[in-house]
Amino acid sequence: MTTSLASPAASAIPTDVLQRFDRPGPRYTSYPTADRFVEAFGPPDLQQALLQRRHGGAGQALPLSLYVHIPFCESLCYYCACNKIITKRHEKAAPYLDYLAREIGLYVAALGEGQPVSQLHLGGGSPTFLNDEELARLMDLLRRRFALAPGGEYAIEIDPRTVDTARLQRLAGLGFNRLSFGVQDFDPAVQKAVHRVQPHAQVEQLVHSARGLGFESLNVDLIYGLPLQTPASFAQTLEQVVTLRPERIALYGYAHLPERFKPQRRIHAGQLPDGAARLAMLGAALARFEAAGYVYVGMDHFALPGDALAVAKRQGRLHRNFQGYSTQPDCDLIALGVSGIGKIGASYTQNAKTMEQYCDLLDQGALPVVRGLALSRDDLLRRSVIMALMCQGALQFEAIELAWLVDFRQAFAAELEQLRALQDDGLVQMDGQGLQVTATGWYLVRAVAMVFDRYVQADRTRARFSRIL
Repeated sequence: MTTSLASPAASAIPTDVLQRFDRPGPRYTSYPTADRFVEAFGPPDLQQALLQRRHGGAGQALPLSLYVHIPFCESLCYYCACNKIITKRHEKAAPYLDYLAREIGLYVAALGEGQPVSQLHLGGGSPTFLNDEELARLMDLLRRRFALAPGGEYAIEIDPRTVDTARLQRLAGLGFNRLSFGVQDFDPAVQKAVHRVQPHAQVEQLVHSARGLGFESLNVDLIYGLPLQTPASFAQTLEQVVTLRPERIALYGYAHLPERFKPQRRIHAGQLPDGAARLAMLGAALARFEAAGYVYVGMDHFALPGDALAVAKRQGRLHRNFQGYSTQPDCDLIALGVSGIGKIGASYTQNAKTMEQYCDLLDQGALPVVRGLALSRDDLLRRSVIMALMCQGALQFEAIELAWLVDFRQAFAAELEQLRALQDDGLVQMDGQGLQVTATGWYLVRAVAMVFDRYVQADRTRARFSRIL
């Protein structure tokens, strides 16, 4: 099938369709999703997966991706669902780096020195909680134990309140070539309501400085559905972001789950915009970014046409991992630090979520993984289907059949029947050869992918997931 995935105007998406799919669902940074990980998977299982990579040959053909979690933040953002430690005691960073060095040493012992790395992402928390010397120490450690490839993607998440032009210059000197600014919203009342005050002028100056320093790509994170947001106020934020002209924009819908995330209990539910207002904000964002020339990459991601992410989408090279959409191939991901989630071969891993347990396991000489999953053949088959939908927006039945030696129509008869309803809604087109997500369906691709999720289909309780819209 050859249907185009060109973006429609936001008004082309019927309101009743948007309302019908305004429900919880996985984000599919992996399949199976992290809520399916089990505690029976531990350090010995990860060691076995690392051994298979070292001696199996296939895994060694692709460079590694690295994620380093820095959990510290000086102040609490009420909307945050990330694993973090709120503290103003910066002396906590040095011992944490010591433990990161131990964890890196265990991976190197299993895989060998100098493994090539083509992608590095520092997330948090706030990676810029670390001072310049600590960031330099971390990058030196990574360079000594791994081989960071020239031309790779080396990104760091920035809390604009913790950096200035001089710090950006030092980050460039350390080898970072991509920055992600946590903005969320520029409206002062909204910022106060979520306890994250950072004036537009401050971010504007940092973006201008980053351009002058030659960073290859800038990303701005936004959230709609926050307390005190209105369609009018958010429209102003959209204008300010478009004026900044970042290469990438990530637009997330706020998921209010105070029973799971304690910081969100400080948000007054009565101040949250209702469903109609949320849909209006989403629709305005889709239309404004399209008018400004951004390509809708998928899910929550937008990119300028010349950015590597937009190019990868056009060329069919888009991939997805625990950091979202990526230009990197489906490589193994080593996740370092508290709560880090990684992928080695046909297995997923998650580190201890508390500092105490993380350090205790490393003190015992063990990798600090406490949960994970060894994927079954059915998991791997469905992962290939779901990631094809999430990244390419299309399925060719024959390609799946040849790769997995299955009869697609027989193996997924129930799923194909469910898809007929989505076809009636204009989200997909099907024929005897394959399945194509339509331009409208691309905005709701999570709902399409969920049809092939065996775990979600068996368990209709989805409240633990964020909303699709």
